[in-house]
Amino acid sequence: MPRGGDARERLVVATARLLAVHGPSAIKVRAVAAEAGLSTMAVYSHFGGVPELTRAVIEHGFNTLGTAFADVPVTDDPVADLATLALTCRRVAHGSPHLYDLMFGLSTRATYRPLTCESRPGAATPAFGSAYTHILNACQRLVESGRVRHQDDPTLVAAQLWSLVHGFITLELADTFAANNDPVREVLMPLGINFAVGLGDSRERAVFSHESAARTHG
Repeated sequence: MPRGGDARERLVVATARLLAVHGPSAIKVRAVAAEAGLSTMAVYSHFGGVPELTRAVIEHGFNTLGTAFADVPVTDDPVADLATLALTCRRVAHGSPHLYDLMFGLSTRATYRPLTCESRPGAATPAFGSAYTHILNACQRLVESGRVRHQDDPTLVAAQLWSLVHGFITLELADTFAANNDPVREVLMPLGINFAVGLGDSRERAVFSHESAARTHG
């Protein structure tokens, strides 16, 4: 019998696999236990039920996102770094759209018991906070770089950028840009350029930074 921590991790990873392939309808005790090679009792003993297991999977998703952000190198071009973080977030979302839906509260289908407001992960959870810190730090570097207005609050810049990026990802996953040949270069990168220019960057430098990020990570 696996040790407690091992079994818990196996259940979370198994749930994430099922979710990626089949969507929220797959998050059922029997299916998760079978995927993990454990008994159904293991689900109840480690999580209590599906809502708690779902919460753990959401935290797993934010940990995955945080790890991906941590792998993005810090360069002397803060605008390009932010564009790279945006592209990284998009890549993680496309890797498991159903998990992304759960992470950001977009799954409204009645195929699993939704979390209560009290138990839903959010900005106060360590997993979310750890991932979001990479965005905050990058926005701090941007404001301190001299390329944008010094008086801008990095936390507000981060919140605005976060909204921009996740708005794009949500619409793209919903096939809103199906008619576009290249949504990244036709929509996401121009959004980022306009955002940087709105903060005070020159359009020429903003274009160069975003094109550099798109070439390397797009």
